[in-house]
Amino acid sequence: MKPLDLTLTISEKIPMFPGSPQPHFIQWDELKKDGYNLEVLFMSTHTGTHVDVPYHFVKRGKKLHQIDPGRFLCDAILIKIKSKPSHIITKSDIMRFEKKHGTIPQHSSVLFATGWTDNLDRKEFFYQNPGLADSAAKYLVSKKTNLVGIDTPSIDVGNNSKFSVHRILLANDVLILENLCNLRKIKSTKFRLVALPLKLQNATGSPVRAVAF
Repeated sequence: MKPLDLTLTISEKIPMFPGSPQPHFIQWDELKKDGYNLEVLFMSTHTGTHVDVPYHFVKRGKKLHQIDPGRFLCDAILIKIKSKPSHIITKSDIMRFEKKHGTIPQHSSVLFATGWTDNLDRKEFFYQNPGLADSAAKYLVSKKTNLVGIDTPSIDVGNNSKFSVHRILLANDVLILENLCNLRKIKSTKFRLVALPLKLQNATGSPVRAVAF
């Protein structure tokens, strides 16, 4: 397959998780005045398509700069879910996929395509997004999964204010990719994924440029 961009464009209008700051671009240098253009960017490390690392929810969890970059260059398995608002993806959903397509190997990266980011303007974007059940998270942990991704703003279903799936995955060193897009355009259940973050010291996450190929 040709490279497919799975990344939301970061702009000052991108939807942000309630309580998080909107990105702000500041023109710092101008071509006419300074001989070149340069901008300063103010934003959360969890803006747009981004990775969560253990330190996001685990006191002594790995910080971003401590993660092996090889974990962001991986073979990925795609599970498409016909999801509605607040749909909960369960262990049974994953096992049905396995029954049809074969057992998910240990240390895999697993991505869930729901189509939720197809419409960033929906009013319930942050409050009724599909997400994983605790049972699904624990099942993926049992497989020593490398990374779990989803095309919603959170791996937790929108009304899960305890962020229990985040806690289960990150406590077991399973990385999380959120706010992916275009996953439904991938026809195969298996593909190669690149989702490299910035190497930010002591950070809990970073925007990534995610590409399927």
